[in-house]
Amino acid sequence: MNFAAQGELKTVERAIADVIYRACLLLDDQKFTEWLELCAPEFSYRITTYSPEIRRQMTWYEQDVAGLKGMIEMLPKHNTDHGRLTRHVTVYTVIDSGETQLFLIGRYHDRFTLGEQGPRFLERNVMLDTRRLDKGSHYPI
Repeated sequence: MNFAAQGELKTVERAIADVIYRACLLLDDQKFTEWLELCAPEFSYRITTYSPEIRRQMTWYEQDVAGLKGMIEMLPKHNTDHGRLTRHVTVYTVIDSGETQLFLIGRYHDRFTLGEQGPRFLERNVMLDTRRLDKGSHYPI
């Protein structure tokens, strides 16, 4: 790889890191519609985990952009868990009393597309180490 190509690669890497950072901030602020604007029209979102009992990958949730939009529109009407989630290496919730509870541990596996507006999420697979999630929370993680 020549020097010019290395410089271009660093610029793309910085742009992707910025999109991931902005996505985390938007999700933390529950600005889910704005988060979807960081996604390509063909975006695919999955939450998966591995089950040692059945020795297979399990898919807990899978949606495209239209499905996510519909789910996000329904959140205020049906979601009973109003704890805030924060994206870090782990995701935790802080309830109104100030108590912190671990929500999940996992990793993001993201794919991007590069276009005129910069990088956009093409795919996000949230690969969980956690295998049991609390009821009632359907917020994107």
